[in-house]
Amino acid sequence: MGGAAPDGLPGWVSLLRAPNPGPMTLDGTNTWVLRAPGATHGVVIDPGPLDEGHLARIAAAGPYSAILITHGHHDHVEGAGRLSALLGGTPVLAADPAHCVAGDPLTPGRDQRAGLSVEVLPTPGHTSDSVCFLVDDGNARLMFTGDTILGRGTTVVAHPDGDLGAYLGSLERLTAYGDVLMLPGHGPVRADVAAVARDYLDHRRERLTQVEAAMAAGARTPEQVVDVVYPDIDPAVRFAAIWSAGAQLDYLNHKIRESGTPAGRLDPL
Repeated sequence: MGGAAPDGLPGWVSLLRAPNPGPMTLDGTNTWVLRAPGATHGVVIDPGPLDEGHLARIAAAGPYSAILITHGHHDHVEGAGRLSALLGGTPVLAADPAHCVAGDPLTPGRDQRAGLSVEVLPTPGHTSDSVCFLVDDGNARLMFTGDTILGRGTTVVAHPDGDLGAYLGSLERLTAYGDVLMLPGHGPVRADVAAVARDYLDHRRERLTQVEAAMAAGARTPEQVVDVVYPDIDPAVRFAAIWSAGAQLDYLNHKIRESGTPAGRLDPL
């Protein structure tokens, strides 16, 4: 298939990692290639950036019936149109019509692709168009999480397209999938998507408590929140912390307006 199946994964999934490592992409974007034994066509999840060498490797592992997109950030979707062209017009399917090529937008539900059962799960929050893919062959179940949950570290929820309330709801949804292997858009495979989702929820609760305290002490802007809550942030990723702080403030200010409760007295969830 042109790639390697990480340890513990069924043979019908392969990883082709894009050569775009960085503070926000970790080791690079994980491009996943799926094909059940005996199936003629496979499926690609997140072809990644517009890197000709990477796209050529993906194309060499074809043919494919579809190119699936977890969300519209460029490090996941930028190369999709070019890959489709290399493959002679293979459809690109995403929740956002703007990222679709020769196909209709993804909708929630289950379908058969590449000899596998593929379910589209809406998981907005990181972006408004984020989805996860629950895939199984009757023996193994895998959850492809894009950037909704990463293999290590935490996900940025960048206001205004990112929405913390929606994101918390998506994490709650993923806690229902115990003992399902998690294959993220960046970082290593994790053994249990539900356990990671619960850890993410705990982290978000702790961080919201800290932001509430900062608000009670007078912080009003994302930059002010970052100064208080993220005092040791690496300058190279401070911008991402500011994005997250904007989403946290938006979420908490909505709760304050709805409840009339001062900051510092809110239940984070």
